Amino acid sequence: MTYRRRLSLLVLLDSAIVAAAVWLGRLLLEPAYENGGTPYLFVAAALLAAHHGFFTVYKLYKKAWEYASIGELLIILRAVTLSVAVVGLAGLAAYQQAEWRLLITIWLIHLMLVCGSRLLWRIVRGGFNRHSGKRRRTLIVGAGSAGTMLVRQLLGNSGTELYPVAFVDDDPHKLNLDIMGIPVCGSVKEIVSKAKAFEIDNIVIAIPSLSKKGLYDIYTECAKTSAKTQTIPMLEDLATGRISVTQFRDVQVEDLLGREPVELDIDSISGYVTGKVVLVTGAGGSIGSEVCRQISRFLPEKLVLLGHGENSIYAVELELKEMFKDSKIKFYTEIADLQDADKMMSVMLHHRPQVVYHAAAHKHVPLMERNPEEAFKNNVLGTLNTAKAAGKARVETFVMISTDKAVNPTSVMGATKRLAEMIIQHMDRVSSTKFVAVRFGNVLGSRGSVIPLFRKQIERGGPVTVTHPDMVRYFMTIPEASRLVIQAGALAKGGEIFVLDMGEPVRITELAQNVIRMSGYAVEEIGIVYTGIRPGEKLFEEMLGDKEVTEQQVYPKIYVGKASVILFEEIEAIIADFPAMNGAELKVRLLDLANHVVPDSQSNLATITG
Repeated sequence: MTYRRRLSLLVLLDSAIVAAAVWLGRLLLEPAYENGGTPYLFVAAALLAAHHGFFTVYKLYKKAWEYASIGELLIILRAVTLSVAVVGLAGLAAYQQAEWRLLITIWLIHLMLVCGSRLLWRIVRGGFNRHSGKRRRTLIVGAGSAGTMLVRQLLGNSGTELYPVAFVDDDPHKLNLDIMGIPVCGSVKEIVSKAKAFEIDNIVIAIPSLSKKGLYDIYTECAKTSAKTQTIPMLEDLATGRISVTQFRDVQVEDLLGREPVELDIDSISGYVTGKVVLVTGAGGSIGSEVCRQISRFLPEKLVLLGHGENSIYAVELELKEMFKDSKIKFYTEIADLQDADKMMSVMLHHRPQVVYHAAAHKHVPLMERNPEEAFKNNVLGTLNTAKAAGKARVETFVMISTDKAVNPTSVMGATKRLAEMIIQHMDRVSSTKFVAVRFGNVLGSRGSVIPLFRKQIERGGPVTVTHPDMVRYFMTIPEASRLVIQAGALAKGGEIFVLDMGEPVRITELAQNVIRMSGYAVEEIGIVYTGIRPGEKLFEEMLGDKEVTEQQVYPKIYVGKASVILFEEIEAIIADFPAMNGAELKVRLLDLANHVVPDSQSNLATITG
């Protein structure tokens, strides 16, 4: 209905209501006015003029009554009261009398008819929207302001396929209440039984300020049902108006880490990045590219993207230039192999970076077990070449990305990363550059990680493959991993190995089950097959060795391990013997050296205060 048509209909309706109120009021009090009184037509005309005047002033003809609330009713009360008061004053002025009993009666009738007509409008519109078409029965988790707002919009919007039928909420004061006709039927722990009782097709988590741990706990209950689970946007997105409360999103695996992500110390990062020359190795990879995106937000003078794959580097360069086209950042690309010491030295001396993030590495455990020479050349020789070049170019801060697999390594990949850590710590002792390392767990969504693999297997109809039912891993998101790298550079004093408090480890079987459910399938429908532990894998990973652990945090959720004996001469010996060794011999040497690193009790790098 157009606005003009709607306005005409409301004006005609209200005119009829005014006439009816005056006529009924006069009729009810007729015996008291047999001998005269203020003329009926005068009262009707004055009330009609006052009514339309105040309803226009208070914009009551512009209200969408299908969404009316207490606020609109209070405005009607004010407008009707003022209208009747104006009629009484007009009667005093024109006839020196005001028939207050009549006016009070008209006021009551007038108010009831106006409110009743608007309520009827809302009921008719709401009833039409509620039952129009086949809609999915929806359980709302959270009966607070966000949940109430969501239900109001769902009931008033015939375009959505969701039809709310019940709330669950842990607030005992709301239990058994009806909110907008929708019952609060139980607590979060009763989601499974209530979903069955109400034949729920969809569950919407309507708590925008929910913590990661809270979301994990609620989703765990939702996952026990066959209903599709979604959540409303975050509180900051709702507050800024960028996203509507009805713009649901599916619960992502990243939401289920069960802990809050690490936040950045903006001031400290700006101090060592803004206006500086920054170089990122492995800039085309998952972590390296995200480091580039986040670093660019701090407006360095120049950002050098270094990588071995031209296509990925080219794609990241185009993306960054588009994202930051209004900034003065100079983006440069360098296609280079870390194993080429001369090339790395040339790049460093040419660009003279002040900060280097070393993200380039071979990381796939089974592949590196079959190709130990390549793991050694890239992760050990490549790191040594890059670190030496950085020292020669007098880089201020050098941050290397390591892995939890470097702790008590059982794989070639883990052993090479442990040796790379030792190289970084050695370079910190012999160079003016601050060299530090950052250990990650598994990164959700990165190339080669389990999540993309699971999704591809689900798309093919299953089954999903897991190596062992008891396999557990620590997880973090790509942005979180990148933030940790950047924050480590700000905290660096030199020689540290930074580790993130990654919360509780996640069972890979549970992760696979969650991905299956999030994809809209039952676990039984897709299936999970156990393929056996692959060469070099462990059932669980550690972020720090037993003798490396320290209780001190240098930043919220960031720890620093104790320093270890640095066997750099032994690493040099392996480098010297490398050309003559076969893969099996190299593998034995690497694992033997990596697992004979003993923490130095005299040196504790955890004494940093940030």
